[in-house]
Amino acid sequence: MHEIGVREVVQFAGLTFNWETLCMTWLTMAIVILIAFLATRNLKMVPSGWQNVLEMIVTGLNAQIAGTMGKRGSFLAPFIISLFLFLLVSNWLGLIPTLSSPTNDLNTTLGLALLVIVMVHSLGLYMKGAHYLAHFFKPTPVFVIINAIEEIAKPITLSFRLFGNILAGEILIIILLKLMPIWMPIPSVIWLAFSIFIGGVQAFIFTMLSMAYFAGAVKEDSEES
Repeated sequence: MHEIGVREVVQFAGLTFNWETLCMTWLTMAIVILIAFLATRNLKMVPSGWQNVLEMIVTGLNAQIAGTMGKRGSFLAPFIISLFLFLLVSNWLGLIPTLSSPTNDLNTTLGLALLVIVMVHSLGLYMKGAHYLAHFFKPTPVFVIINAIEEIAKPITLSFRLFGNILAGEILIIILLKLMPIWMPIPSVIWLAFSIFIGGVQAFIFTMLSMAYFAGAVKEDSEES
């Protein structure tokens, strides 16, 4: 059983890498690719199995993308869907006692949050130019300070929310497995089911907040409320 918070590190080219996190991240990516392969290898008009599951996820997220980011946000659908699947598998991976979630490492969640924020501002400048920068000075120029603080806080809150919930869930599962006798599995099973639910909710929240941030960068002014 793995120890929460204990990381096996390796040194390479003067840099320190969390070996366990790297392995779990690559495992997560392999699982997502495998799911995509299983869902698309034999497409049917009436979906079943993995195709049905993936189509439900894609259809639901496409509806959210259209409603949140408008017409111009549709090109981000592959990224948003891939992000959700990666987070979902990552969050659930740590529920297996011998494995750990990549998202219980702040390096992973902060990296994903920074990726989203950098993409948001890059797309905003590319698609709206000076008009995108102007909104930081509204309703009055003095608000640029408050808006700047808000932008700095976004990746911090986005990453810590996901990291904290996943880490807490794995800690409690390990404690329950150690404290509960083998003939009393019900509390552990209940908490495991709850953790599966929380893992899905946290993946959805991170994805929805990311879409909300992207909306400000790509949504047409006429579509904004």
